[in-house]
Amino acid sequence: MNNADFSAYKSNIGVAIRKVLSESESGRLDEAAFPAYSHPNPFINWLFWQRLRKTMDYIERAAPYQRVLDFGCGSGVLLPFLSSIASNVIAWDIDLFPFERMKAHIDFPPNIEVHDTRSFPLDKLPAASFDVITALDVLEHIDDLSATLKSLLRLLKPSGRLIVSGPTENIFYKLGRRVAGREYTGDYHERGIVEIKYRLASLARIEQIAVLYPPMPLFDLFVAIV
Repeated sequence: MNNADFSAYKSNIGVAIRKVLSESESGRLDEAAFPAYSHPNPFINWLFWQRLRKTMDYIERAAPYQRVLDFGCGSGVLLPFLSSIASNVIAWDIDLFPFERMKAHIDFPPNIEVHDTRSFPLDKLPAASFDVITALDVLEHIDDLSATLKSLLRLLKPSGRLIVSGPTENIFYKLGRRVAGREYTGDYHERGIVEIKYRLASLARIEQIAVLYPPMPLFDLFVAIV
């Protein structure tokens, strides 16, 4: 995706996010990163969108795909892009309220299937059926990380890719959360990305996509390949 297309994508999603925030109860959409994607601070806003841009650039290299899973889809910020490079996209989350609110402002393409984990657990999906799985800033919230990682890797086709991003939880990240505002000061992460990467490395081959940004890394973005 070139710069102009990405700017248009960001603008379209950003407008919808701001509208949803204006209509919603304060704090209800914090974990779905609505405040971050619409943050008035240019650096914080850029940082969150840059994570998305680097993910999109990486995925696009080997497109098109047959099936893609967005694990922890949140607001659905990645879904229009995924639907443009895959025949079938599965969006999966434990809380579909953010996505449902976005649907009022975004016309999501018809090749996207949305499922609630409480009625449609991962084990209902067939093994070795996905080319790519995205898990962006979601695994740090998972209680049973080991079981979840094994379930996600089971779903990948041979040479399939699980793309992961997450916060470093280092002193720079914690300071950044405080500077960003009250929406980012809650203690709701079960773990940091270092532990997640370590666990995945025992199950799959890890390749680095990006670190945002040395010398003060706030987010790590990498892929696990089966």
